[in-house]
Amino acid sequence: MHIHCLGINHHTASVSLREKLAFNDVQIQSALARQGCGIGVSISTEMIILSTCNRVEVYVISNSESSDELEIFLSEIHDIHRDDLAPHLYHHIDQEAVEHLLQVTAGLDSLVLGEPQILGQVTHALQLARGQNTVGPILSRLFQRAIHAGKRARTETLIGRNPSSVSSLAASVAEKTVVSIDEAQIVVLGAGEMAELAVEALRKRGAKKILVVNRTQDRALALAERWGAETSTFEHLLKALIRADILIASTGAPHTIIHSPQIKKIIKKREGRPLVMIDIAVPRDIDSDVGELPGVRLFDMDGLNTQLEDSLAKRSAEVPHVERILLEEKARFDDYLASLDMLPLIANLRQQAESIRQMELSKTLRRLPNLEDNDRERIEALTQALVKKLVDAPIRRLRSEASEAHAPQYATVARALFDIPEKPTSL
Repeated sequence: MHIHCLGINHHTASVSLREKLAFNDVQIQSALARQGCGIGVSISTEMIILSTCNRVEVYVISNSESSDELEIFLSEIHDIHRDDLAPHLYHHIDQEAVEHLLQVTAGLDSLVLGEPQILGQVTHALQLARGQNTVGPILSRLFQRAIHAGKRARTETLIGRNPSSVSSLAASVAEKTVVSIDEAQIVVLGAGEMAELAVEALRKRGAKKILVVNRTQDRALALAERWGAETSTFEHLLKALIRADILIASTGAPHTIIHSPQIKKIIKKREGRPLVMIDIAVPRDIDSDVGELPGVRLFDMDGLNTQLEDSLAKRSAEVPHVERILLEEKARFDDYLASLDMLPLIANLRQQAESIRQMELSKTLRRLPNLEDNDRERIEALTQALVKKLVDAPIRRLRSEASEAHAPQYATVARALFDIPEKPTSL
């Protein structure tokens, strides 16, 4: 039995190839259903597919060490020639596959170190496989251990506590500069990717009053609908800043669009209320002179990048703590795998004891043809109880020793004592 992981990620493949190989939920269910019907990977007895924006990975249990059928499976599912796909694939087997999944789920293999989304994505992948009945005891236990490890990493360490992107850092700065983020009026200037990430981060921190201002209304509307924000256009920006507490600027303009004279005009109308301005645009949206105006606090990319580097350094410092957690969880999974090697022996011990019981009971009952049915049932129950008591202690000991280094020696002795063949019948 081997554990396989075959996949691509942001380290090995371009965005365009990852997009071609990506699965949505329906496609995952279809691929797993195909596997469940026996027309997928013939070598596989269990399968889980993990698909995110940065990775596609197929986990299987197989008696083969080869990944050939898995490569063919991926190429056929997505109609990509295997030769175009193979150079970008990585293949982990057994211990490497276990370690890889643990690192993935803990956020150590993510594009952004410690990002939290992957934990939910791994959980969802397990749920989809369960829904299609393609996950068995081994992958189920492995993914459960990985999910538990990911949760521990996020609760027992600080790997996910510090902002990991400029947008999330901007939201964190915004939260710290006001008394209550849920009551603050926030204006987001721009509607691109950075702006959307900022809005998402603000919502997660409890912001409720968000106004998206953009050159075109359509782009702003699309972002606002996703996150429940209001919208406006550039010509109304200064009016919006009169009542704003925070401005996050993130446009794609080739030059500064907010200057001191404009802000001076609105300061008079703000009645002494402070205005926090956070510029995450490159090139800058806000002239540096604006930060010298009374009542204005300006954060630009230079300052934010310094904070971000410090934040990511703090995350990196947590990696050894996370790795210790992963070692503990891997040891628990290894114990489980070791116990599986003992299960056929235990099953054969029970089977042998039951065969002897039935054979001896049959001889006895043939010699007592006049027994009433009730008496026969009592004798049957007696023999069952005797056998159970006789084998329970050896079985408990075999289970307790299953994860120890000397487990193979225990198994050999048990087979010799109970006259069980070296190659026990499969479960």
